[in-house]
Order: sequence, then C-alpha cells, then structure tokens
Amino acid sequence: MNRPIQLVLIDVDGTLFGPNGVPPCAWDAVARARAAGLHLSICTGRPGRGFALEYARRLDPQGLHIFESGAVIVSGTGQVVRASDLPRQVYQRLIELGRVYGVPFEVYTAEGGFYRESHHPDLLTHERMLGFSAQEDSLDRLNQKIVRIQFVWRPSPTWQKVRAQIAQMPDVELHEATSPGMPGVGFSSVTAAGVSKRAAAAWVAAELGLNLRHCAMVGDGENDLELIRAAGLGIAMGNAPEVVKQAANLVVGTVDECGLEQALEAVVAQSHRALFHDKTCS
Repeated sequence: MNRPIQLVLIDVDGTLFGPNGVPPCAWDAVARARAAGLHLSICTGRPGRGFALEYARRLDPQGLHIFESGAVIVSGTGQVVRASDLPRQVYQRLIELGRVYGVPFEVYTAEGGFYRESHHPDLLTHERMLGFSAQEDSLDRLNQKIVRIQFVWRPSPTWQKVRAQIAQMPDVELHEATSPGMPGVGFSSVTAAGVSKRAAAAWVAAELGLNLRHCAMVGDGENDLELIRAAGLGIAMGNAPEVVKQAANLVVGTVDECGLEQALEAVVAQSHRALFHDKTCS
C-alpha cells in the first residue's frame, strides 16, 4: 500500500512567519489542507505561548504541537501533554556560562514560565516578537521544571567560546536558529540530551497511529535538517541555506512568495496521487 502523507509538521520562523508576519495565503492554504483531511502541527523552537500558541490553535485546534525545539508538546487547547526537563546541575552550569561571558539568555519552564535576569535590548526585542513578556527574577531560585535555556547572541569571539563549551557537554542538545523578525541575531537553545524536533515529531506521529514516513516537514533552518531528512516528504523553504535545500525532496518559495502554500498544495496533491494509486491497484 502506498500510504499518503497524513501529518504535516510546520516550522514557524522563516516558514510560517516571515519579515512581514504570516501572509494571508498561508492561512488560506492551511484551511484547504485541513479540509483535505491532513493533520497539521507546529514544530518550532519557540515556546508554546503568545503568538506561537495562537498559530498552533489556528493551524489545528485539535492537534498536538511541538515547541521548545521538541522539549514540550502542547495540545491545541494549550495543555502541556509532554515535557523533557534539563538536569538541575546542567541548568546551573549553563546559566553560569551566560553570566561569566556576558551573553544574554532566557530560561523556559515546562509550566510555560519565561524568565530573564537582564535588560539586554535583544531580549526585550525578542519578547515583543514572541508576544509576551518574561519575568525578571533570580534564576537560581526557580523551582519549576526547566526545559530549555536559550542564548540570544550576535556573532563575536565571546559567543564562540561559549558555544564551544556547550558543544562539549555530553548531556545536552544544542539547537541553533535565526528569525526574520530579528536579522543579525542568533538563537541557540540548549535542551536535555535526546530532545529534538525529530524525536518529538515521532512521538506526535505515533499518537496518530503513524510514523515519520507518513509525515511531511516544512522548514527553513539547519535545526529542521534532521527532521526534513527523516520525514516521508521533506520540504525546504526558498530562504533555507543550501544544505537544507539539498536534503529536501522539494524546495518551494520564501514566506512572502507563499512558499508554505506551495508546500501544502504539494502535500495534498501527493496524498491524492497515493490514494488514486491504492484504488487502481486494489
């Protein structure tokens, strides 16, 4: 049986959200894809709050959505259904790295908490982009489950020193991304080892009785690369780096060129072809 794609995983920054926000053509395509029977899930490094949660609810209010680079899975109603926390000693080491080198960072918890301990302008700009504000607090006193620490950086030798130390830590995963909403700024998230978009996507697919071969992934960043390669249909946006485009089965336009619409139309067409093949072969 040539089983069609049934679940589409959609990145946010650079895929759904572009320099001018989310284009209307994306939401029109989402409505058509859902009418065709596809399941749709957000798959992002953003937290499951603010604009990202609004996007998830609009994408599929009955769906399961992946946030925090795979550390948290949230239902369309906003309920956390799965979370993977950082070991406490790892958390302490990471925040000390940020403090010692003066690299701004944010802390995210399984309960939806969002914290910072400085007024760095890039952190404040990021809050506006996310659509909600962080609490300023002493991060040593947090008693919640920490799922992710995100360093918000601009290219510098200092950041490279911090990155090198994180990369040598055996019990974490480093997820790196950019956003068209903050050009020139990098976002490097650190989660517990084994946490990834791919692992979370496999869990969501299993909840639907599927596996990754029955999924499509639409993304634009190197943090999407592993899942684009593993999915039954990997789709790269036109603004993706060359390494992501080369790994994809299909390359579409940029966000403002309605690339997500092109991607969803391709998935619907593929599904129709697969169903037609099954009927003619039965």
